[in-house]
Amino acid sequence: MVVFEDIQDIRDWLDPLDFDAFWSAIEPWAIFEGGDRAHFDQVLSRGITDVDTVLICLKAEARVALTERFGLKERCYVPTDAQYLRKVH
Repeated sequence: MVVFEDIQDIRDWLDPLDFDAFWSAIEPWAIFEGGDRAHFDQVLSRGITDVDTVLICLKAEARVALTERFGLKERCYVPTDAQYLRKVH
């Protein structure tokens, strides 16, 4: 199982996943109900929308669910020269 330290970790984990890989990857996290995959398969087979649009929405929902579950925040980037800004002369 993946360990997430911040929201960017979730984005990095989800971004490369295609439709099938997405469902396999999120299965251990129990984010969606059992019939959700069948619903989205049906939506795609009817041509209601395309797979890219569905994936954008599913990944966003998974990101929000995991962010809330683990209380994650955005990654805070600290510039390398920030250490010099804290010194008092």
